[in-house]
Amino acid sequence: MRKIFFLTVFLVVIASCKPEKKEVIPDVKPALTEQQIKAQALFGVLPEMAENPNNPITAEKVALGKALYFDPILSKNKTQSCNTCHNLKTYGVDNNQFSPGDGKGTLGGRNSPTTLNAALHVAQFWDGRAPDVEAQAGGPVLNPVEMGLSSEKEAIDRLTAEPKYKEMFTKAFPDSKEPITWDNLTKAIAAFERKLITPSKFDDYLAGDDKALNEQQKRGLQLFMDKGCIACHSGIALGGSTFQKFGIYGDYWKETKSAKIDEGKSAVTKNPSDKSFFKVPSLRNITKTYPYFHDGSVSDLKEATRIMGKIQLNKELTASEIEDIIQFFESLTGNVPVEYLK
Repeated sequence: MRKIFFLTVFLVVIASCKPEKKEVIPDVKPALTEQQIKAQALFGVLPEMAENPNNPITAEKVALGKALYFDPILSKNKTQSCNTCHNLKTYGVDNNQFSPGDGKGTLGGRNSPTTLNAALHVAQFWDGRAPDVEAQAGGPVLNPVEMGLSSEKEAIDRLTAEPKYKEMFTKAFPDSKEPITWDNLTKAIAAFERKLITPSKFDDYLAGDDKALNEQQKRGLQLFMDKGCIACHSGIALGGSTFQKFGIYGDYWKETKSAKIDEGKSAVTKNPSDKSFFKVPSLRNITKTYPYFHDGSVSDLKEATRIMGKIQLNKELTASEIEDIIQFFESLTGNVPVEYLK
């Protein structure tokens, strides 16, 4: 009887020592607002990098691409690098209307677009003559007005003479018998550019953080959607996915006081119906990438926004509407990762 008593007491003590079960509170994310749901559907999720299955991104390839991006060795007089016109410290542009070339007194014929997020676009250059950043990377090197090398061979000969590039190309392309080739050069620069993605407060907002945008920015976003800007500036880059006629409801060169009429895409396709068609630029980092349009004819973003409303949408935007939209544009400003700066 005594044994039974002590056994009972022992079991009671053991039972009382068991840890209490804590109530598991599920991780419930706050419900998205109607605006967030609509914006998610229109703009999507920004990836960490713009991948290309035909050019797998590796650390070695990116390191090589970065070195080439900043090296003036690929210009005739060794005065220009990719970064000269597409300065990553100033959001992938040089903020000039037209960029000076390697040759004395030379100027490009169109405004230099940003390289940030460019790999997300459907094509490259204002007229879309390159299908991707791999095809684009070699264009400026051989352009007589830009970097001015005479041939692909000249570029390869210069790089082959540099011991550091022999080592870097071998590491980046270990399966190549001859690592230093034109194709590998363009792939390396492209791999680096495919990492130049700049998430912003707007992406936090799309991901569910309702406080990422202030009330004025939300009003600007709503106007941006309601006024019809999304007809061209949608998708993850807020542009870059289509070609559109510049000046649907008026002549752009009159409204912007442009110095000349640019044939646009028709200069490449030779199709008259493509006249004045240009690739729609991305609006990411737009407050930093002035001047605007293919000819850099407008430096003020408020004026550029007014013009776009008038000749693209046939709408006269009010001063307060423009101000709200500009504040929304501010939320699209991201940061270039420090490791990709020189």
